[in-house]
Amino acid sequence: MQGRALNHMTVARMGFRDLVATAAALGCVGIELRNDLPQPLFDGLDPAEAGAIVRDHGLRILALAEVKRFNDWSADKAAEARALMRIAVACGAEAVSLIPRNDNLGMGNGERQANLRLALRELAPILEDHGLVGLVEPLGFDICALRHKSEAVEAIAALGVTERFRLVHDTFHHHLAGAGPFFAQQTGIVHLSGVVDATLAAADMTDAHRGLVDAADRLGNVAQIRALRAAGYAGPLSFEAFAPQTHALADPVAAIAASFEFIEAQLAAEAA
Repeated sequence: MQGRALNHMTVARMGFRDLVATAAALGCVGIELRNDLPQPLFDGLDPAEAGAIVRDHGLRILALAEVKRFNDWSADKAAEARALMRIAVACGAEAVSLIPRNDNLGMGNGERQANLRLALRELAPILEDHGLVGLVEPLGFDICALRHKSEAVEAIAALGVTERFRLVHDTFHHHLAGAGPFFAQQTGIVHLSGVVDATLAAADMTDAHRGLVDAADRLGNVAQIRALRAAGYAGPLSFEAFAPQTHALADPVAAIAASFEFIEAQLAAEAA
């Protein structure tokens, strides 16, 4: 089984130190931190101090999220990316997350590919200067200007910057985008979440429906992980649950552990 990991969104009400302690209690290899939660990054701690706390718990900072609307490139976006990367270096993060625009703009065929290539071309040397990887996360929503992983893979290959970028395989967004190729060799991290509401059409699923994974999961998390593993992916599996019900759990450690254990048991049973 790949290493467990925890995205701060799954326990969004926790402070930084509690997140780190929770990830350690769950046996995680690392965490993903975010700049889009109400509290400041690291609860205002100096990034170097925060990184030391993470390492003292035997964890890695797998990624610092996020550069929003990265494929809407501008001088301001470049400054935003550099600012996040400076923090990432200071805390010892391995990567920064790159989130595409999701506003139904820049959607034209040809337009979106050109905007993507421009952003990747400009980001690559900045990432190199900081010694970081950019995690590109296609979003399966039909208003996203980077919905399919194939467009990201094609652009990265065409620019010859494969050493600077990896994909995020998000099981929710993979399902919403109509599945398709897995690109395991280009994947840097996998985001897990489950949708259990049987009344929802895929087009009606939102982040608020994304909870933990159990036997009622409609996204095929286990099948997706199995396919990624068969194709050679061996990286972390990180829970990224947005559902308010998940954030409100009285005992999140037990609930997240149970969900990891469910997934691991299913994978073990299929491998036997």
